[in-house]
Amino acid sequence: MSSSEELEYPQILLDYQQGFFISKIMFTACELGVFDLLHELEEPASAATIATRLNTSIDGMERLLNACVGLKLLKVDFINDEGYSNTDVSDVYLVKSSPRTLYHMMMYSTQTVYTCWQYFTQAVREGKCQYERAFGKSSQEIFEAVYRSEEKMVTFLHAMDSTWKICGKDVIQAFDLSVFRTVCDIGGCTGGLAKQLISTYNESSVIIMDLPKVIQAAKKHLRTDEQIHFLEGDFFNDPIPEADLYIMARIIHDWTEEKCLKLLRKIYQSCKPGGAVLIVESLLNEDKSGPIGSLVFSLSMLVQTEGKERTPSEYTKLLTDSGFRDIEVKVTGKQYDAILGRK
Repeated sequence: MSSSEELEYPQILLDYQQGFFISKIMFTACELGVFDLLHELEEPASAATIATRLNTSIDGMERLLNACVGLKLLKVDFINDEGYSNTDVSDVYLVKSSPRTLYHMMMYSTQTVYTCWQYFTQAVREGKCQYERAFGKSSQEIFEAVYRSEEKMVTFLHAMDSTWKICGKDVIQAFDLSVFRTVCDIGGCTGGLAKQLISTYNESSVIIMDLPKVIQAAKKHLRTDEQIHFLEGDFFNDPIPEADLYIMARIIHDWTEEKCLKLLRKIYQSCKPGGAVLIVESLLNEDKSGPIGSLVFSLSMLVQTEGKERTPSEYTKLLTDSGFRDIEVKVTGKQYDAILGRK
């Protein structure tokens, strides 16, 4: 569309205005169990059948299903009246029982992130996290509530783990990590990224350091690898074990510069000579013009944490100020990128 045509009919603005509708359609279909039911039935089903099984109105369900068809999340044969069924991508990523499911990520987005973003204007005005306004509690109180609820904890861990099923291989293979035999994954939750490392470099052994309740839930509810060991601890306040390589995935972007430096310097002291730290985050362009996914992530950090996404040079400075040298940056083209700094 030419510039004059855009001024006559601003399609791009209308698409942006409706963007959150699209997200909510997918979230709602997940939450109601549409994709799970169609997977279970193993054959196309009518809107009436789906509505009855999921205890919804027929009219509301039919509209939702048709919207999902439009979004290519479902397919339907109206001519032969064969009903609705999942597309391949929905069967792989939106069915809860699928090994590669993103269902828990969708639930976290709709139940937590979506709620916080209703206060995005206030976040920009105030320059701070909006958990307290969104939920009536501070972010620390929210996380403590998650830790007290085993069900919420498991959902959160699944959501964090699911990302590495679709882009973990890319960040692990961004650099040759075969020389590192002992690895410590700081705040590694379930070990989802560690599993990718072990499958790539079979001789590596990994220690996951995370909070006690996270590790207890991971051991109880998720399959763990025998080459993965867990260490309960608070990485800001407890000793960090000696290792050849430290992985920090989606950790640095949560915190202020001061806290990032404190943690990186602590890791540098524990790192063996010749060792390294691998930071996995969503990189901004140097001029901060994109990519749009990283810009949105950075705004989400504003709404939900005290951190932000950063440029390669900003990560390089954090690492060099902490003592690391020979910094390398790799953009993967996926959701997360990789930065390696050596001791």
